Amino acid sequence: MSTSVDTDTIATDESPDKAPLQLEVTVEKPHACLREVVVSIPRGEVERYLKDAYDELVPEAQVPGFRAGRAPRKLVEKQFRDKIEERVKGSLLMDSLSQVTEQAEFSAIGEPDFEYESIELPEEGPFKFQFKIEVRPEFETPEWKGLALKKPVEEVTDEEVDQALKRVLARYASLEASDEPAELGDKVLVSAVFKDGDKKLSEMDEERVTVAGRLSLSDGICESFGEMITGAKEGDVITGKVKLSDGHADEEMKGKEVDAEFNIIEVLKLELPQLTAEFLDELGEFESESELRDFVRTSLERQANFRTEQAMRNEIIAKLLESSEFELPPTLVRRQMKRELDRKVLEFRRSGFDEDMIRRFVNANRQNMQAGTEASLREHFILEQIAENENIDALPEEFEAEIELIAEQSDSSPRKIRARYEKSGQMDALRNQIVERKVIEMISGAAEVTEEAVTKEAENADEEFAVYHEVFPVRDLDAIPEAKYDDNTPKGAEAEMEKEKDND
Repeated sequence: MSTSVDTDTIATDESPDKAPLQLEVTVEKPHACLREVVVSIPRGEVERYLKDAYDELVPEAQVPGFRAGRAPRKLVEKQFRDKIEERVKGSLLMDSLSQVTEQAEFSAIGEPDFEYESIELPEEGPFKFQFKIEVRPEFETPEWKGLALKKPVEEVTDEEVDQALKRVLARYASLEASDEPAELGDKVLVSAVFKDGDKKLSEMDEERVTVAGRLSLSDGICESFGEMITGAKEGDVITGKVKLSDGHADEEMKGKEVDAEFNIIEVLKLELPQLTAEFLDELGEFESESELRDFVRTSLERQANFRTEQAMRNEIIAKLLESSEFELPPTLVRRQMKRELDRKVLEFRRSGFDEDMIRRFVNANRQNMQAGTEASLREHFILEQIAENENIDALPEEFEAEIELIAEQSDSSPRKIRARYEKSGQMDALRNQIVERKVIEMISGAAEVTEEAVTKEAENADEEFAVYHEVFPVRDLDAIPEAKYDDNTPKGAEAEMEKEKDND
């Protein structure tokens, strides 16, 4: 069980003159990514810490019947014994943990796992405790210099710009309730019930959904959604099938088809805004439609560069993995699932992908999460080891540049983005993203690269729409992480929903 300890209780002496502890440490290796550590602190060190603590307390101790700092030491020791011993226990624990993890031959990737309350400071003899800690697996760093790589190069077409501009305008479209039947590209306000035979699996509350060919859910796909909903009117109840993902956390539900019942509450027709001077200024202080199109093209080029970087990264990782075999414990893989999604979503945001695309990505990844996370962990460990060998790390100015780019794409301020990421614990994911990208750039720079032109068909916004909803919720939080990224961005799904409601 991991412990969370009050810092006042375990405050450590951070004096630079404090001598390091003499420790006896034994390390067992039950698994490639786990170490079980037993620490023994000699009695002399315990007495040193007790003496230092009392020396600090006695001159200020307030004991009834004596002026402050005037009470006999023996009386002070007797009255404050429990408090001092608890403080010393905490100091010994934190100082020894810091010393062990700094000097150990393993590289920790998690916090020490121990039961603080069960550890006691003995009256005699050494102070002993043990903990478990997850570590980076040990493996030989693969040879990364001089790889032969193919670099796919995309050209952004006018058709792609047209489609992307249409998607941008759709976010600012006015929505009018209509008695007309729904068509592809319209929006519908729906609720849904999902069943496996007579057993109700879940209910989806009212969601505003774009009528697209497919509806992507967190753990499944409704392939015929567009066909089902096209022609439907307000008040209609439409039934169909949803196929749960082959990577579903519940073994019995993997790849299973279940029944879906969609209640059409409202059909909403979109009216795209006119590109007037007033609207262009409101949208981003654009002076002309041509300037807006240039902005959209630049965003698409950034996305194309992202796909090129991902293709190069995948090729590099595939070659590095050929000579690096190591096992990963399933518990580590499950715990890393949300962290891996966080990292990838950050990459998507900095590359200019909108929230609809990110939702589709998140759902697709959650549907096959374990296999994808295992592959990403192997990738992370290899790149991190190369980064350490080459002294590569994220610099403060690189954090600022990333935050500014994400803020620009999210139409928010860098200050708000930083505060949001610090609060949600995503700064570590941002650091990993920066470091891994620098390693990939270094490997690419040392590789023999051949460029290949590729053609990407313009993305059809009518192909798929995604919502965050689990058809068959899994209560094991280690197995399926929560991934409500729209809480962490000003242009997330919830914000866009509110904006659309305001337009109504």
